[in-house]
Amino acid sequence: MRNSSENQITLVLIRHGKTKSNAQHRYLGKTDEMLSKEGIQELLQNKKMQCYPDVDIVFASPMKRCVQTAQILYPYVPYATVDEWTEMDFGDFEGKNYQELQGDERYQEWIDSNGTLPFPHGESREDFIERCEKGFWKMQTQAMKAEKVGMIVHGGTIMAILSRYGGGEYFDYRTDNGKGYVCTVKNFNKKPEITEIKKI
Repeated sequence: MRNSSENQITLVLIRHGKTKSNAQHRYLGKTDEMLSKEGIQELLQNKKMQCYPDVDIVFASPMKRCVQTAQILYPYVPYATVDEWTEMDFGDFEGKNYQELQGDERYQEWIDSNGTLPFPHGESREDFIERCEKGFWKMQTQAMKAEKVGMIVHGGTIMAILSRYGGGEYFDYRTDNGKGYVCTVKNFNKKPEITEIKKI
């Protein structure tokens, strides 16, 4: 049990396993896609190699690819879903990849803005980070006694949380499917500060 006076936890952030759309480098946001066979095998292989630290409790995005990943990696660990951690809404870019978006002026404008413009008929990065932050506070109320907390989420969610509480830029925290970060969160229930960020 965590010493409340220390108010510090270990946080393990893992991006869900690979899906068919991930393998094709498509924007996969609100589409509720399952893991691919390849994605499942990669997770099992990583788990066999003991890539993932032990955790006391897992919090996951409610989307199938995250819940499925949580059940594969931590089958005996209690978990809860956090609705605010669904992936970003990519709007008109959903389901498309770089090649298919070539020639779309809106896509070039988004690229030129370094991803700061809202997706057409979708979500802005600012709104997405704010949503993920609300989910982080919700998680805190359910992880009062845990020393090691796992997050099984989307790549965007990881970038949002780490850039918000760990410093650096949003895209500094890109990570592959089935990979992620282990870090320390100080002042977990007050003014969170993420430090000692290490790649899995």
